[in-house]
Amino acid sequence: MAFSAQTEKYSGKMGTLTFGSGDQALTVGGQAAMPFGSFDGELPNKAVIAMEVYDVVNPEWPAAVVDPFKDVINDPVAWAKKNVEEYGAKAICLQLTATDPNGENKDAAYAADLVAKMLDAISVPLLVWGCGAVEKDAEVLAKVCEVNEGKNLLVGPAVEENYKKIAAAALGYGHAVVSQSPIDVNMAKQMNILISNLGLPMDKIIMEPSTAALGYGVEYSYSVMERISLAALAQNDEKMQCPMINDIGKECWKAREVMLSEKEEPGFGPDQEKRGVLWEAITALDMLIAGSNLLIMRNPKAVKLVEECIEELTA
Repeated sequence: MAFSAQTEKYSGKMGTLTFGSGDQALTVGGQAAMPFGSFDGELPNKAVIAMEVYDVVNPEWPAAVVDPFKDVINDPVAWAKKNVEEYGAKAICLQLTATDPNGENKDAAYAADLVAKMLDAISVPLLVWGCGAVEKDAEVLAKVCEVNEGKNLLVGPAVEENYKKIAAAALGYGHAVVSQSPIDVNMAKQMNILISNLGLPMDKIIMEPSTAALGYGVEYSYSVMERISLAALAQNDEKMQCPMINDIGKECWKAREVMLSEKEEPGFGPDQEKRGVLWEAITALDMLIAGSNLLIMRNPKAVKLVEECIEELTA
């Protein structure tokens, strides 16, 4: 008797999001099946990795993520160009750490000008990520949207405390928004509803359901993302059909297993760089299998590993 593979057909389909402009624009999402399940349905767009660039680097970063960029690490525009030209980045994520009120407290005009310079220097789509201070992020990201009108940036994260100003600016000036919620399916849905109620179309929203690193709560992120995917596909819940994004690098490269040397923790072994690369790559793969469409990553070797896995799994 011939083997007959069991397949699952879903009534729903994940929406798409396009960011960037012109020939370099990228589209993510659109899947009609669970991750890499091409035997169940169409998977029209491969997951994309955006490589990080920081305007200010934490001095405690380990050598594994400083050395690849040591010649450009104090120049975010040159760093972005290196990621594109040398490491083949398909998108760039600018992390606006310098705007943090508890740090350098750079103003919104500084951020908008830096984004404009970066757009002029690179040919790939740009994500702009706030510092995490909700009031300051609203001010900064609104200004970024205004000054860079029509560039179809992906800006965020927008959270419950500041989504109105960020989403309104994105709507008014032609950009897309990252909708972030704290590891909860219902809160992820609620954020999508709140943002779309302001008039921003669903195809201009991507969800960040909160990212946790390997060993630091990754199972919670995985579980919520998988449930979001099932709600979108099996239940055809249109408010859950936005693609998903994960901020991987920021979470992975602060884990103690990555930060501590063999001298500090002999049981971790001598190859701190390899340990960190694998920590980031495995976390990224976990998120992809959970349903992520767009990853923000830091180390070029980790990016290469994950891109090779994406190609193999979608071949």
